[in-house]
Amino acid sequence: MSPSSARRRALGTAALAATAALLLSSVTTGSAAATPGRDAAVARARANVAQHAALFGYGPGQELVLKDVVLDPDGTQHVRFDRTYQGLPVVGGDLVVHQDARGRLADSSRARGHDPKVPTTRPAVPAQRSAAEALGQAPGISGATSAPELVVWAADGTARLAWRTTVSGTGKQGQPTGRVVVTDATTGASIESYDAEHSATGTGHSEYTGDVTLSTTQQADGSYALIDPVRGHTTKDARNLSASSVKATSGTLYTDADNVWGDGRKFSTDRATAAVDAHANTAWTYDYYKNTFGRSGIKNDGKGATVFVHVGTNWDNAQWSDACFCMMTGDGNGTVDPEQVDLDTMGHEMTHGVTSATANLRYSGESGGLNESTSDIFGTMVEFYANNAVDKGDYLFSDQSTPPWLRRFDQPSLDGASADCWSKKVARLDVHYSSGVGNHWFYLASEGSGARTLDGVAYNSPTCNGSTVTGIGNQKVAAIWYRALTVYMTSTTDYKGARTASLNAARDLYGTGSAEYATVGAAWSAVSVS
Repeated sequence: MSPSSARRRALGTAALAATAALLLSSVTTGSAAATPGRDAAVARARANVAQHAALFGYGPGQELVLKDVVLDPDGTQHVRFDRTYQGLPVVGGDLVVHQDARGRLADSSRARGHDPKVPTTRPAVPAQRSAAEALGQAPGISGATSAPELVVWAADGTARLAWRTTVSGTGKQGQPTGRVVVTDATTGASIESYDAEHSATGTGHSEYTGDVTLSTTQQADGSYALIDPVRGHTTKDARNLSASSVKATSGTLYTDADNVWGDGRKFSTDRATAAVDAHANTAWTYDYYKNTFGRSGIKNDGKGATVFVHVGTNWDNAQWSDACFCMMTGDGNGTVDPEQVDLDTMGHEMTHGVTSATANLRYSGESGGLNESTSDIFGTMVEFYANNAVDKGDYLFSDQSTPPWLRRFDQPSLDGASADCWSKKVARLDVHYSSGVGNHWFYLASEGSGARTLDGVAYNSPTCNGSTVTGIGNQKVAAIWYRALTVYMTSTTDYKGARTASLNAARDLYGTGSAEYATVGAAWSAVSVS
């Protein structure tokens, strides 16, 4: 829940889990287990980093931790690493090695932590002091616990030994809530703090998409269960268990005797109705990533998530959690906002998991805004992909569960707080408001500037520099953004870096002389990112 609005929901993932997964996209082939040349690409990438140590800031005491591999059809290789120094994680030290088909170094993408060397890895400030001070910086969290971790903090380019302390507990509505507090382990000075939880307010007869077909599993006793045998996700009733208490094993699996679910009403007393939307919309999200980019599930490992409905009491929220690899949705506020299980909200939350498994955009400053914008973009694209007659694709985010809308793309500032244009102030905004710059760019690149009506919805998108932008369609822009996210962005990418990353992606997909490449650049300029 945002501090500035009871209707603002923190949209996000509950943990920053790093898993080495082969990313499959429209320009990748194979799987992590079966792709020929993957191990060789990783070995060559390690060798390239060692051979070009000055370029990568690589030296004694460092280790590369494999996170991701992307192999293009032409043999080009992109290998992503996190790094450690003297066994400590380096925050802002991640890098991507770009290689040709023979494994020769072609280019690199590097976060700001170029040289993670610190004078000592022995903290002058004890862990207990860090833990106690962090608790003091996280008011309003009940049952709070504090867990300090020693890291090398280099997100601003200057390496410092630091305590990264995560405060975890329960928020006012029973949701898991947390704060990450980073302090200098030598002086005790505060470095930064940010939310640990990235939350959001949030055939079956569904609430939002009419009558839909559900993939279910028939059990030994003849009944049917909401277990998708194709995509692997399972939908459960949390029985109003508070979000902070939900685990993957919690709740009750939905079963039914005749395989007909729900009553199609908002604020329904039939507890299976919300489950219909959740189950179907999870499938649409999975199918969008699979059929558009070749990505098999959130972590690209083919595994389905556990989806919980009826979490908490009047919990007007939805949340993705890497910790339990699950999606949690609340019942809305009981008056205006119904259950938080509509298409774009579900797609948004699960995209936080995709971001965590790839670029891992830090949930702070401009990187945090890009993290939120990425979820808004792909949540919206899931809605367009589903092509549902009842809930049509639009550029109004969460318009079904948070009417008339929570955010909009054509002119984000219409919500009273989001940024239309980049300025130095953007980095200081809440990430749900700084995301407006990325959302505005996406709309302009997709649909162009000026007034227009699409599927009955009126939009009017101005530019920040007075230019006129002609769009190339959201499918092309989404493809460019996906490649930028999974190949070129790092944890500390800011808006200027996102411009570079998306231009690189447009070059890869369409060429530097293409209309697509030109439009990507023009749309960034139109939101004052140059």
